[in-house]
Amino acid sequence: MKRIIMVSNRLPVRITKSNNQIDIVATAGGLATGLSSFFSSHKSLWIGWNGIPRERLNEDEHATVRKKMRRREIVPVSLSKIEIMRYYFGFSNKTIWPLFHYFQMLSKYKETYWNEYVNVNRRFTEIIAGEITPGDIVWIHDYQLMLVPGMLREMFPDIQIGFFLHIPFPDYEVFRLLPWRKEVLEGLMGADLIGFHTYDYAAGFLDCIRNIIGIENNLGVAVYGNRLVKIDAFPMGIDYRKYTESVFNENVRNEALKTVHGMNDKKIVLSVDRLDYTKGILQRIQSFEYFLANCPEYLEKITLILVVSPSRDGIGDYRTIKRVVEEKIAALNGKLGTIEWEPVKYFYRTMSFTEMMGLYIASDIALVTPLRDGMNLIAKEYVAACHDGRGVLILSEFAGSAKELGEAIIVNPYNVREVADSLAKALTMPPEEQAEILRTMHARLKKYDIDQWAEDFLDKLGSIRKENISIKKVTLDSIAVERIVKMFVKRKQALLLLDYDGTLVKFHGRPEHAEPDEPLRVLLKKLASLPNTDVVLISGRDHTSLAAWFGDSGLNLMAEHGAMNFLADTREWETFGSLSMAWKDSILPVLERFTLRTPGSFIEQKRFSLVWHYRKTVPELGRLRATELKNSLASLTRNLNIGVLEGSKTLEIKDMGISKETGCRYWLSRKDYDFVLAAGDDLTDEDMFKALSPDAFSIKVGYAHSNAKYHAESCLNIRGLLGRLTENP
Repeated sequence: MKRIIMVSNRLPVRITKSNNQIDIVATAGGLATGLSSFFSSHKSLWIGWNGIPRERLNEDEHATVRKKMRRREIVPVSLSKIEIMRYYFGFSNKTIWPLFHYFQMLSKYKETYWNEYVNVNRRFTEIIAGEITPGDIVWIHDYQLMLVPGMLREMFPDIQIGFFLHIPFPDYEVFRLLPWRKEVLEGLMGADLIGFHTYDYAAGFLDCIRNIIGIENNLGVAVYGNRLVKIDAFPMGIDYRKYTESVFNENVRNEALKTVHGMNDKKIVLSVDRLDYTKGILQRIQSFEYFLANCPEYLEKITLILVVSPSRDGIGDYRTIKRVVEEKIAALNGKLGTIEWEPVKYFYRTMSFTEMMGLYIASDIALVTPLRDGMNLIAKEYVAACHDGRGVLILSEFAGSAKELGEAIIVNPYNVREVADSLAKALTMPPEEQAEILRTMHARLKKYDIDQWAEDFLDKLGSIRKENISIKKVTLDSIAVERIVKMFVKRKQALLLLDYDGTLVKFHGRPEHAEPDEPLRVLLKKLASLPNTDVVLISGRDHTSLAAWFGDSGLNLMAEHGAMNFLADTREWETFGSLSMAWKDSILPVLERFTLRTPGSFIEQKRFSLVWHYRKTVPELGRLRATELKNSLASLTRNLNIGVLEGSKTLEIKDMGISKETGCRYWLSRKDYDFVLAAGDDLTDEDMFKALSPDAFSIKVGYAHSNAKYHAESCLNIRGLLGRLTENP
């Protein structure tokens, strides 16, 4: 079994120091607690912050902590007070946390925060690097460590890395506000698999990598450098058995009875949250007050138990929230309460598991209404604890768990009246309906528990790993280059079919700007001068541009995907067959109309084709308009002998008889070649690859699926190979 190195900001344990006595105690709640059962049942190592400022311990005490934690398969990361303030309370929780939860007006963009975030992420990376052994899987968790995947990938190019984000990922329009947006995305793309709680979050991430770093995806798989990166949704589960079995624990049942007896037969509405502005605690109290005002028959017959766990009290905004919440509770209790009845019973402390289970069992309703939440496991825990078919869950539509627990009463937490109405609905819901709803949700939680969630993630990580290994086997590495050179040296007659844009030069926003640089001109001239070697430069470009750039280089040229061919020995252009241009007059107005509707797009008019370019448009709009244009052209071209060719950010309309495959076959038929090499980068080149014999060498630039034998990372790899061929005439 492979070892899993779990990496998170928090550990499942923390250090406490009192009267010079150091203790290691379990942490309550949060990510670390949720994953602790999986950690304990697998061969694992956990790396994370030890929970105490470095200055609080001397060197001997640090050594003692490391030794004790190592026995538990835990490696602590030590952070100073200033690092904690800037990295954790600063960038993680004053910049990323509010931004990712759509409270962008609260985000603080400070260079000092960012620099410390980079430094601490690098510290984590170095500690991970010191622990890695062959075959390890590194699983990194959450927003505090988003740069670690990229940093670790630089040190270990072949290691297996997974990353899971436990908070929401925002839409592009929100994420783009982050000054360091590119660096964060590149850091995350160091992982092989990036997981989110919901498909909405995954879709937001895919939009961001498309719009910010120009990375497209196919069904959630993106090509990044020489690797595939999978982006997917994995809704986190709970330790279902733990909650359902704990219901029958004597201590738990005593807690539940104590709560019920203390309420004197009143209905109990339970609210449990960390102290945070994203949790909607104030709005919840307002909704409860509205409910009491509009349903006076429930006065003195219902109580809201509000449990708030202390959180990030080192941040001023959180202290303000606490004060405002407590003032609101005091005002409501003072207004409506009596000697015998408190409308809201408020607890500001972290409760034990036994206490929480007692509250779950005793409560008639769980009111879980965050303004924004990545998942919210409280909702799932409450449902799991409802063992007797009694209990109603009211859940915010902005919690990730609402995607799974759709049978709950789903509400908009900003709508005070709707939440109040949902309380009335819950209180009058027939017992048989409660039981049926709970039965359905129980079945789902049991099937996709915390272990299944983790196994699902790791299975996907293994799958993408296999795909990357298979790609590596066909990568144009030094061994493949030597094999090609060796066969080239033995040639009697060689044919080199070379695409231009994206294969020999990078793409440009305007096609006319992609002129060959001087080193490329020199390289191609050398290649064309080799004995027994025909070099054909294949391009979708017009023949005028190709002739101006390469007419005197000794190359054969194929323009407009084979519509015209330039023969180096005769120095004349030949036109392929009899091509009609009459269709242009009916198609051009359509392209012009779409160009007007798509800022950044433009039309390129060639002799035998029309090309609509959308590389410089907003990516989402460009793809939408391209799809619309293809559909429009499909009906217009049905009775014409023309087709629509989809290229890299282009749609080209041309005669059906013209293709790189046809042009390739033309050149293959001219001589009896014993060595053939073809290189290309986009969909139009796949036709060329298909036309080749099995013993030919074909190379695809990029790592998208291809008929080619080899994949090259970039144009530089192709140029490097061609350079090697010129050294072996």
